[in-house]
Amino acid sequence: MKGTIVLEKMKSNDWEQVRKIYLEGISTGNATFQKTAPSWEEWDNAHINNCRRVARSKGKVVGWAALSPISSRSVYSGVGEVSVYVSLKESGKGIGSLLLDSLIENSEKNGFWMLQSGIFPENVGSIKLHKKHGFREVGRRERIGYMDGVWRDTVLLERRSDKVGII
Repeated sequence: MKGTIVLEKMKSNDWEQVRKIYLEGISTGNATFQKTAPSWEEWDNAHINNCRRVARSKGKVVGWAALSPISSRSVYSGVGEVSVYVSLKESGKGIGSLLLDSLIENSEKNGFWMLQSGIFPENVGSIKLHKKHGFREVGRRERIGYMDGVWRDTVLLERRSDKVGII
């Protein structure tokens, strides 16, 4: 990996750079079912404040990772949905791995015992990244969403922590 990557907590003033990277992911057609990036307020309300990370290179955000709650029910308070995005220009440099490792560590400090991710099967790189960090494939959700006139599947992966005391 060229240059120094600094991992930090995401701040609201990072949003424009985070949004740009999110839009790059959306443009691939294999990163999310979303068709547009939300406003900062919508994104902020949908993601857990203590579990947001950015990767910076020379002061510029080159990737981000965050957790979303999977449910508002209290029994699922320790389960989060993972999002990891890296700028297309920075892909293949290990930034996604750094971000996911940091997000896992941060999630455990905040009481998360399980992380999950639904990934399009075509997104082989993301599946490999998650498996490298201890996620296991638990199933395939067939025809879970209809996008651009095509039914899409997702691969469901999960990672259970052995560091959170209630497991």
